[in-house]
Amino acid sequence: MDVITIGEAMIAFSPSSTGPMKFVNSFEKKVGGAELNLAIGCARLGLKAGYISNLGNDEFGKFILTFARGEGIDVSQVGLVKEYPTSLNFKEIMEDGNVRTFYYRDKSPTLLMEPDGLDETYFSQAKILHLTGIFPAIHEKNIAIIERSIELAKKHGLKISFDPNIRLRMWSKEEARSVLSKILPHVDILLAGDEEMEIIIGEKDPKTIIEKTKDLGISFIAVKQGDKGSVGYYNGEVFEAPPVKAAKVVDTVGAGDGFNAGVLYGVLQSWPLDKTLNFANTIGSMVVGIVGDNEGLPYYEDVQEKLGEIERIER
Repeated sequence: MDVITIGEAMIAFSPSSTGPMKFVNSFEKKVGGAELNLAIGCARLGLKAGYISNLGNDEFGKFILTFARGEGIDVSQVGLVKEYPTSLNFKEIMEDGNVRTFYYRDKSPTLLMEPDGLDETYFSQAKILHLTGIFPAIHEKNIAIIERSIELAKKHGLKISFDPNIRLRMWSKEEARSVLSKILPHVDILLAGDEEMEIIIGEKDPKTIIEKTKDLGISFIAVKQGDKGSVGYYNGEVFEAPPVKAAKVVDTVGAGDGFNAGVLYGVLQSWPLDKTLNFANTIGSMVVGIVGDNEGLPYYEDVQEKLGEIERIER
């Protein structure tokens, strides 16, 4: 595996129309979950991605498993459990593309995962472990699983990628700060939004964030600023990557996951910082133009076309 990740996938119900949810009468069943989105984004770029999780042994869980397998993701570490149903979320999408998400994941199938259930051999065969702040926010017992995964990654020489991905519908700012600040010293690749870092370290300015986090030993830092672009640090260099204008913004969910996949691709290809960030920004701008958590995640040749590196002949 190039990249492995741990998380919870859900059925994401996407509204058939924009506007307040109380006025929406129908939804379309899709697949969601930040960590799975990351794995899909990596797989579509041509990387080998693996996913570690539990799903309910129900029709929704089987649907997600089949979907992930169809994307070329290794799902050998995904269990189907009968004790808890597959988690759900419902999205509210406004005309400007802004999204609110409503979760139904209290009885998460991941509650049956245990630290000693992680397969050490699986870690030994990977290059990058990607973690987010969502998994420990589901339940405090997942913190021990994160700690064990970091231990295994360090033992076998994996780089640890981390996106705080703070969900304040799931825990408070104080809880997030307490847990996620303890993960930072173990991270090699930080992929964070400026507002998330303000919660964790009290700083929102990208260059200040870089100064404070590189002192923790983090070798690659990317601060995501949405439609303002991104700022990164690597090998002593700081680069401000300008935003890539989206043709149209219809759904912002998944843009950060696409950005992350782009960065990890660049890191694995040993690209320079500027090329990596421009590539990642381009992916983020492509994702927001399509409704769905991962439907807009592009294939490598799609990004090449967007960057003007290849020409696509349609007819």
